[in-house]
This record gives sequence, structure tokens and C-alpha cells, in this order.
Amino acid sequence: MKVHAIQTGTVAVKERQRSGTGPGPLRLPLTLADRDWTEPLPIYAWVIEHPEGVIVVDTGETARVAELGYFPRWHPYYRLGVKEWVEPEQEIGPQLRAIGIGPDDIRWLLMTHLHTDHAGGLGHFPNTEILVTRPEFENASGMLGKLRGFLPHRWPEWFSPTLVDLQSVRYGSFPQSRTVTRAGDVTIVGTAGHTPGHVSVVLEEDDRSILFAGDASYTERLMIDGVADGVSPDVEAARSSLSRIQEFARQRRVVYLPSHDPGSGQRLEQRRAVEMSAKDQ
Repeated sequence: MKVHAIQTGTVAVKERQRSGTGPGPLRLPLTLADRDWTEPLPIYAWVIEHPEGVIVVDTGETARVAELGYFPRWHPYYRLGVKEWVEPEQEIGPQLRAIGIGPDDIRWLLMTHLHTDHAGGLGHFPNTEILVTRPEFENASGMLGKLRGFLPHRWPEWFSPTLVDLQSVRYGSFPQSRTVTRAGDVTIVGTAGHTPGHVSVVLEEDDRSILFAGDASYTERLMIDGVADGVSPDVEAARSSLSRIQEFARQRRVVYLPSHDPGSGQRLEQRRAVEMSAKDQ
């Protein structure tokens, strides 16, 4: 199977968002007060050319972020915590066409979560079955969703995803999962923390597992070190998810691909697995 990393522009966040500090209730205020920005980080979406049909994981961002008023300036995060740069040709739709994939070729769009840098390109998938976990959709919807930092008013009017409930079926170190393909080689696993309904997607390929991690962590190193980010509403859940990913990487060869890790694209190309040192064991 071919697997593609699609970079839909870049994003900069506060350093404390990437590597959170402080007790739970203070982590977000400390993040927003941070004066240090990250370098521009990639915004990755992922494309699996699967025999059952093309599978896309997340949509990346939209070029509309450059429009005045696209972000709600009343929200402290959008006023203080994020900068994005996306050109129209960097959106996922044009990039899919550039590699010969048309709208009718896509069988499933799997969403790790619904933050705008993962869901901004939803408009390119009007005829695709879109899978979102029920807790994620409910948490991101309506006015409460806006207050939590989602942009449900920017979703397409037709957006009505298939709501997925994870099953109590263990998959490696993950206690909850949901198999997507008939072949059983693409599975959604629960990695709550960054958002309540956050998931990751595992592709079994030959003798390795490719784990599309969304924002379970911002880099592979931060996952290995068990460092939760600075914006997760549930820090303990985020750390538990990182522990499960660590255990998964001990059990098998895992290519770990967070969406904003500058090294993710090269690790995918090289199929380079996580190396857990004796200290990390």
C-alpha cells in the first residue's frame, strides 16, 4: 500500500502548548501567557491507498484562515495562541488531485479530532463517509464547542458524520478500538486527552504498525518522554494515552506519526520505527 504525508501549510503555537507545564487548571493560562513561539510546524493529513478504497486521516487546514474574521477574535486561544499559514494550493483537495486521487476514490475520512487544523479541509469531502467518535462530535458542537476552541460554525452545512462508538475490544495496549476495514488492517484506537474523543489510527503494514497519532503528542520525543501538551483539558487522560502508545511501541515495531512533528514525513518515508531506550523501558 502507498501511504502519503500531505502537508497542508504550517502552524506556530506557544512552546508551552507543545510541552505543557504547571498544574492542570493553570496549564492553559500559562500556555497563552508564554512569550516563546515554536517554529512553523507542519500540518499533516495522511492518505492510505488501500485495496478497499482510499482512506484519508484528517483533512489539514483551510486557506481561509487568512481571511479577516475567520477566527473568533473573542476567543483567547485564537487571539493569543496560534498562527497559521496555508495557501489555496496547499489544501488537501488540490494535493489529492495532484497525486491522482479524485473525490470518488475516497472510501473513508477518519478524523482523529475536530480542531480546525485537522478539520479545516472538510469541505473537500462532500461525498465521503466521515467517521468521528461520538464524544468528539458532541464536545465540539454548538456554542459550548466554540467556547472549547472548536469552529463548528465553519463546518460545511452538509457535515453529518458517521458517529463511532469505540468498542471494549483490546488492540495491543489500547483497551478500546474499532476496526474499519474488512481486512482488519486499519483500526481506530482511543487516545483521549488532547480532546475527550481524540483517537489515533493504526495501519498494519507487513511487519510494522503505522500509528497516525493526531495530537496525542506534538513530537515522537515528547511521546517517549510522556509529556502531555499545554492545552489538553484532561492531563491525566493525555498521560494515560501516551503510556499506552509507549507500551504499544514496546510490543511491536511502530512508526509514530504525530500531525505536527517536523520529522513525521521522513519517518513515514523511511518506515522508521520508534526506538525505546532501556531508560524508556
